[in-house]
Amino acid sequence: MGKFVVKTTKSGAYVFNLKAGNGEVIATSESYSSEATCLAGVESVRKNAVAAKLEDQTLAGFETVTNPKFEVYTDKAGEYRFRLKARNGEIIAVGEGYKAKASCLNGIESIRKNAPEAEVVKE
Repeated sequence: MGKFVVKTTKSGAYVFNLKAGNGEVIATSESYSSEATCLAGVESVRKNAVAAKLEDQTLAGFETVTNPKFEVYTDKAGEYRFRLKARNGEIIAVGEGYKAKASCLNGIESIRKNAPEAEVVKE
């Protein structure tokens, strides 16, 4: 079972990582100014990950879908990445770079599977 790990950065901001059952980080948040807003971000990921559609920006002439959505794209290094956008269009979680598109899509599925029931742990 996955878990959200909430921690404070050196600058005093709050961030969370969603970790899969094996401990691997599958998504990372933005920085939040308070623990309360960070926890609201966790709830937003829980809610939006299940409802999110997939927008594959690596395809020529891709179809734009409405939020919430997972956007799959390639970064400057040519790796596949995803970002989860909430209903209001704000990015609420991002994934690491993947060499293979299939691995990136597996990361998205892992979020859909793990986020809804993941416990919150504070470090």
